[in-house]
Amino acid sequence: MNALTATLRLQFHAEFTLDDAQALVPYFARLGISHLYASPLLEAQPGSRHGYDVVDPSRISPALGGEAALERLVTALRQHGMGLILDIVSNHMAVGGAHNPWWQELLAWGRRSPYSEFFDIQWHSPDPLLEGQLLLPFLSSDYGAVLQAGEIPLRFDAERGRFQVEHYQHRFPICPADYARILKHSGQPLLIELGQRFAALSGPQAAPVLHRELAALARQAHAALGIDQALAYFDAQGVHGYQPLHHLLERQPYRLASWRTAADDINWRRFFDVNELGGLRVERPVVFEATHAKVFELIERGLIDGLRIDHIDGLADPRGYCRKLRRRVNGLLAQRPLSAALEHFPIYVEKILGPGEQLHRDWQVDGTTGYEFMDQVSLLQHDPAGEAELSALWHDLSERPAFAEELRLARQQVLNAGLAGDFESVAQALLQVARDDLMSRDLTLGAIRRALQALVEHYPVYRTYINACGRPAEDEGFFQQALADARSHLGEADWPVLDYLQRWLGGEPWRQVPAGRPRKHRRHACVRFQQLTSPTAAKAVEDTAFYRSAVLLSRNDVGFAAERFSAPAEAFHAQNAQRLASFPDNLLTTATHDHKRGEDTRARLAALSERSHWYCARIEHWRELAGPLRSSLPDGDAPSPADEMLLYQTLLGSWPPTLRSDDAAGLAAYAERLRQWQQKALREAKLRSSWSAPNDIYEGACAAYSDALLLDAQCQQLRQSVASAVHSLACPGALNSLAQCLLRMTAPGVPDLYQGNECWDFSLVDPDNRRPVDYPARRAALDERHAIGQLLANWQDGRLKQALIAQVLERRRQLPELFLRGDYLPLEVRGKHADKVLAFARVNDEQRAIIVVPRLACDLLGAASQPLIPAQNWDDTCVLLPFTLTTANWTGLFEQGAVTTSKELWLGTALKAVPVNLFIDSVALSGA
Repeated sequence: MNALTATLRLQFHAEFTLDDAQALVPYFARLGISHLYASPLLEAQPGSRHGYDVVDPSRISPALGGEAALERLVTALRQHGMGLILDIVSNHMAVGGAHNPWWQELLAWGRRSPYSEFFDIQWHSPDPLLEGQLLLPFLSSDYGAVLQAGEIPLRFDAERGRFQVEHYQHRFPICPADYARILKHSGQPLLIELGQRFAALSGPQAAPVLHRELAALARQAHAALGIDQALAYFDAQGVHGYQPLHHLLERQPYRLASWRTAADDINWRRFFDVNELGGLRVERPVVFEATHAKVFELIERGLIDGLRIDHIDGLADPRGYCRKLRRRVNGLLAQRPLSAALEHFPIYVEKILGPGEQLHRDWQVDGTTGYEFMDQVSLLQHDPAGEAELSALWHDLSERPAFAEELRLARQQVLNAGLAGDFESVAQALLQVARDDLMSRDLTLGAIRRALQALVEHYPVYRTYINACGRPAEDEGFFQQALADARSHLGEADWPVLDYLQRWLGGEPWRQVPAGRPRKHRRHACVRFQQLTSPTAAKAVEDTAFYRSAVLLSRNDVGFAAERFSAPAEAFHAQNAQRLASFPDNLLTTATHDHKRGEDTRARLAALSERSHWYCARIEHWRELAGPLRSSLPDGDAPSPADEMLLYQTLLGSWPPTLRSDDAAGLAAYAERLRQWQQKALREAKLRSSWSAPNDIYEGACAAYSDALLLDAQCQQLRQSVASAVHSLACPGALNSLAQCLLRMTAPGVPDLYQGNECWDFSLVDPDNRRPVDYPARRAALDERHAIGQLLANWQDGRLKQALIAQVLERRRQLPELFLRGDYLPLEVRGKHADKVLAFARVNDEQRAIIVVPRLACDLLGAASQPLIPAQNWDDTCVLLPFTLTTANWTGLFEQGAVTTSKELWLGTALKAVPVNLFIDSVALSGA
């Protein structure tokens, strides 16, 4: 198997199966990919488009082709020397519905189920109505109304011999021990006797035998009639009313409730605020082994060659989990077939790092999935000169606060709404800690709530990693920052509570607390606190503030610190050097299945930072032309100025390169994509609409506005003006894209390509970024191998980007050690446009490479019709080469001729024929 040099992420679902991927393996190999990087493959909810809603971790999803199809894919990969990295979900499983056998068993037996400790449930609730019960917030309306309306009927599954309550797609099993209460109304002695045997059950062990007997008995006509008679007794709209069914449900280990109760009353951990995804207690050995058994089997059999761990911050103990996983995986490597032998098995974690935050090295993983690199490239491509004018335009028109305050308000809303129950759970845990100490037992729940909320509102990272020894040194600065900001936000009367929180939440290691309940309470509070800050950040940043703030949307994406507008080249160099030293195999991505905008959408929008004055004038002109399109509603204009600006930036970034303003069919398809994006944007912002309370009138007015702009014949002037602006940004945006692409493939780390992004990607947030990929066209384009001049002349079709990727990945495959472990040398640039260039070298004892890309180069492009800066525009700009790189012949991309250097590499030569370039020492290349 080849070294891990480049990955390609694929999203599997019923319309793109493992066999579909197998057919594409030769194409991926020709592109230069060493490893496919698969979305979750274990069995998920029927119809799942992403695989993160696993219902059965013991088998490969039949909808994707099952294990046989996986084996066929791996065989094809091995034939090309390629490997497979698998995304797994350790934090949660799909619940609700009817397809998760562990969840169904839990609902049937409650605390008596072997799965009662698999899910993260608070069985001892402070709410007496929930003591020993699981709240199930899956009803479409209030319990009483749904019950009386007959919308949760009792049904009998004759094939499986089970009684259950049904509500749309959900199935809520009746505890078998209660079957006697149902069957006694059947009038059939055999059924009544069987019911008594069910009643004698003390747990689920013997239940399967009785279920089979009941199923067999139900196949007899008289028994079937008896069961129907029993069901009629529990018909909420029948002669006996809803009371019999209600009393039966009251005996169950769960309590059915409206979906609206989840935020406040839920007593089990979810994935963020998604009711259909229940948190797992993977820190328990039995849960760890049960959820990973199939994965470990696949590793041992040599079918997968790396892991990506989804949502690592959701776990109670990410460090402990990762170290345990590493030990288990390393123990399996010796069992793999020789044909799949590995010296090292890579493990990546999906982790969003805040500014100044580094992944903890003692986790024993190979790095993150690369969100932070996406942010670093973005910062490099934004011109600081445009920040003030763009910020002033946004704040003047939108009247929204600065991003930091926008984020604090979003966190506050999330804590008081979608995650209110999780917040209350942490507050109650801290109250219990306070009660354990005479010095703090007078602290009130209200005071703890205020201090806790202030602390979480100001948390600068997704989470910290408190353990038995306290807060790790790497985390201490972030906690102290949150503490100081919370103190400035609270009144002095609450400052002492913050001091207690500082001590309880890792300031005093819980192992120093005497063994017993106080230590258990302290540990529980720390774990719950850390599992609160992460979803709060995710919901507030990614799913709220990013849709409320739009100084420039290219700075609003997953893993981005949107309060930072730009960063100098020196920062990018320093981050690359640090990554090489700490996590040299970290994945480098610029697009994911979760991004808010495609990598080329962001790259085009970044060019606005260089043309802020021009952009501000365009916005003023467009808003004037669009005046007749706005609606006046009781709660304000529709769209609001803020939502109007979001729309225009989205148009500028995502307008397809070949779409003309008079292309009716193309505009109609694009308008449909915009409608999907716009509805999601309005609801995620939670200002004038939301998922929980959709404002159909406002959403409809906004959709009418965008539709008219794109489709109405009377809006031709506005539409042409927008299209003209897109055209003027297209080349600078494409140049940014190519630079971003080359940096991802040559900086320290392993480049990760998202499906289809070898060509232009002007997608929006999901589901737009998960549309089918036209692979036949991509295969044909790669086979054509056009000259650079022809690729540049037709750059809009995306073949230029694909050819760049194929050529650079071929260099990586030829010289893997150079790019995986070679030293990183920032190179000095001098001359008139030195600030418009970023250059560095990768070197080892035998091999050398130079990478040169333009940045902030709109002015140098001028009115060029292709993303290539005219050579004469570089003037005297040159890259200075250290002595280790001088007097060499360098072979660049797309050109057969070599460039000979002494002490300088002139930009007019280096980028004469290509927009960005990678030079390899010809001697090293000939020996590869």
